[in-house]
Amino acid sequence: MTSYRLKPLTESSLLSALTVILALAAVYLPVIGMVAALVWALPIIVLVVRHGLRWGIMAVLVSGIIMALLIEPLLSLRMVISFAPTGLMLGVAFRRQWSGSKTFGSALLVSVVAKLMSLGILFLITSVNPLTLELNALQSSVNQSLTVYEQMGMDPAALDKSRAEITHSLEFLSLLMPLIVAAMGLMDTAVGYLIGCRVLHRLGYQVPHLPPFSEWHLPQVFLYIFGFALVGLYWGGTRELQWLYQTAMNLNMVAMFAGIVQGLSLMSYVLLRYHVRRPLRLMLYILVLMGGPLSQVLAFTGLFDMVFDYRRRFGGRS
Repeated sequence: MTSYRLKPLTESSLLSALTVILALAAVYLPVIGMVAALVWALPIIVLVVRHGLRWGIMAVLVSGIIMALLIEPLLSLRMVISFAPTGLMLGVAFRRQWSGSKTFGSALLVSVVAKLMSLGILFLITSVNPLTLELNALQSSVNQSLTVYEQMGMDPAALDKSRAEITHSLEFLSLLMPLIVAAMGLMDTAVGYLIGCRVLHRLGYQVPHLPPFSEWHLPQVFLYIFGFALVGLYWGGTRELQWLYQTAMNLNMVAMFAGIVQGLSLMSYVLLRYHVRRPLRLMLYILVLMGGPLSQVLAFTGLFDMVFDYRRRFGGRS
């Protein structure tokens, strides 16, 4: 009985120490820190799979307290809230042997909610929108750089044109803040899922995998979201409803991204069906993604494939 209690406690202590080390790397190392932040929840995933959710939560609390003492309380709180729920959710899903799509989808939802909670807590404490603060800092940096170029004797007219284009781009970026938060959650979930699967497999655990990419089929709801976004863009633009226009803009980007993923999956199915070699497949993927009109055609094809299922039609011909 004693040895059974000692093993989870010892392993929990070691993995908690690893999370603290990753947090220190995320804060103080410029380039490696980005990678360390993305894999911060990996020890939590392993701990939950091996010993259960209770030990994972205890490790998160201990790690958060140590991080607050070594780094900064507010920064450690943001990191714990942003990344720990994703690790806990992935650990629970892997432990319960959920399907790959259910595991990834549930972890993605938890990750996005956690990012929103982190931003909300920061706003409540500081009364400052952190996303707006980042945009303002970026705008200030651009203005300083353009001022230096102007002092070096560059054409003022060209600099004014560049300043106007950059300002317009930042204004467009500010409309996509909800999408940026969702993209952060997607990246966090994807890294945790893929690396977690590899690590757990090396440890001897059977983990659920996503189906082959050529067999992916996203829900039809994305096509309806795209239709709603088009109506919202029209109504929001013509009637100057900023909230509706911004919502529709973000939903449009989400739907188009889903369409591209579905289109690439359909494209992969067709290329594999006709035995196209891998180097040529990679070249075709890059060609389609880099070409603006081709990527739009791919997105629309993917959106309609969610409803009509062209793979079933291709399969029926054989």
